[in-house]
Amino acid sequence: MSATAPARQQKPDAAPQSGARLLISTLENLGVEVLFGYPGGAIMPVYDALAGSKLKHILVRHEQGAAFAADAYARKSGKVGVCMATSGPGATNLVTGIANAMMDSVPLVCITGNVAQGLMGTDAFQEIDILGVTLPIVKHSVIVRDPADIPAAVEEAFHIAASGRPGPVLIDLPKDVQFAQTTEDYGFHRPNHVEPLDHDAIDQAAAMIRSAERPLIYIGGGVKIARAVDELRAFAAATGIPAVSTLNALGSIPTDAPGMLGMLGMHGTRAANEAVQNADLLIVFGARFDDRATGKLAEFAPNARVVHFDRDASEISKLRTAHVSVVGDLKDGMAALNQQLAGETFAIDAWRAHTAEQSAINAVRYDAPGDGVYAPALLKMVSEKAGDSFVAACDVGQHQMWAAQHCRFSKPEAHITSGGLGAMGFGLPAGIGAKLADPSATVVTIAGDGGFMMNIQELATLKRYGIALKIVLIDNSSLGLVRQWQELFFAENYSEIDLSDNPDFVKVAEAFGVEAFRIDSRDQVEAGLDRLLAADGPCLAHVVIDPKENVWPLVPPGKSNAEMMERA
Repeated sequence: MSATAPARQQKPDAAPQSGARLLISTLENLGVEVLFGYPGGAIMPVYDALAGSKLKHILVRHEQGAAFAADAYARKSGKVGVCMATSGPGATNLVTGIANAMMDSVPLVCITGNVAQGLMGTDAFQEIDILGVTLPIVKHSVIVRDPADIPAAVEEAFHIAASGRPGPVLIDLPKDVQFAQTTEDYGFHRPNHVEPLDHDAIDQAAAMIRSAERPLIYIGGGVKIARAVDELRAFAAATGIPAVSTLNALGSIPTDAPGMLGMLGMHGTRAANEAVQNADLLIVFGARFDDRATGKLAEFAPNARVVHFDRDASEISKLRTAHVSVVGDLKDGMAALNQQLAGETFAIDAWRAHTAEQSAINAVRYDAPGDGVYAPALLKMVSEKAGDSFVAACDVGQHQMWAAQHCRFSKPEAHITSGGLGAMGFGLPAGIGAKLADPSATVVTIAGDGGFMMNIQELATLKRYGIALKIVLIDNSSLGLVRQWQELFFAENYSEIDLSDNPDFVKVAEAFGVEAFRIDSRDQVEAGLDRLLAADGPCLAHVVIDPKENVWPLVPPGKSNAEMMERA
């Protein structure tokens, strides 16, 4: 991290312009098309320069919405997301979104205004040391103190955000720097560093795979980040090795593909968790052994050796010792592994048959009793009706787990969720960002009543820009996941989870100018989803479910993944 701008290279014959104008022109030159933000006093010169530019600015209704939308835009497009806010509360409102991008390794550039340099340290109006506030949750940060440094600082920020293991970068611009004129224009020289592959490690990984009797592919979000999906699918197809996925990697192999056993971990499938516990080799691609995936770490995959491919060397043997590690670009490493194993056959027919049998035995049933809406069946149906264009922008809670368990995802970009941070309020702004990144996609925000209320104001953003986002709002009149834990692990002491005084969400959406309707019985589901997906503009389906419905299966806290609780 840095508090000063990088070394700079002069571009000759630059015309005089303000720092604010230089910022806008730099963003244009970097190919930025969309940015999300909210103006205020300390960023006002930038907004003045923004008028008439090539940039499409999306005025959100809360800065947290700007960060979440930019995050999802980056996940869906593969580009760097950009958000902007003023000083003080504007900057601090970005913090949750910055932390979210850091936890899920999303390339994000956050631009904040600040008070003039002469006022820094005086407790001036709306002054905040946003550099200090965000130090633990950014990949890099900089205060730009000279307008001539702006192009270099911005170009470096984009490079750092997107390179290696991606993450958020903060650029703080004092107001006097935005106003100041400069005749200089400097660029940043990007280092062209290519990390060599460790071919000895590739050889060792290949040898370990050849000798395994019960190998298992463990897919993490790093595969999506590295754009290594083709290499992963080629490896799985050539070897026939079964696979499991983390939450953030769902869709890397289509969720309905043969050999894909589903998500592992706390709310994973029994087939996936059982396979992990019985495997003799884990081939880990871009995963970090998160506690929600491993359960009780000491009892996770007790019989397995580990081959770990990862871009970030700090993840290797951090939680689980790797017997072989391949550090570097996942796409290159997996391509080299595929080449090494090309044409070979693997004597794992019995293992494949066993995992397929377990997957069939433990297949989910969707014929739940009663006339009420069964959320897993509804979410499965909406993903199937949308087909390969389906993109889920999930909020956090029970609905998030149901979507992960039951929706069909054909590619990893089809599943956008707050994985590491688990930030409620993510779903609606994330849906906005994803839809703007790919207007042709059928983007569906899947939210619960609790999380939806946290950024409900972004319905105004939907209406203003005519963003044809579809919203499935699962309403159980409670904080469902907290209520479930209180039922199971806190002796049914239901403390502060009652949301039965929710507003009428249909009327609320309509007040924002968004089409909305209600689904509260099973016989309304299919027609309701058809209406939702056929709507020309934004549309909300308010889905009422039983408040007592739980997410199953479940690994209790502190337990091994082998100790899954099922529906009674």
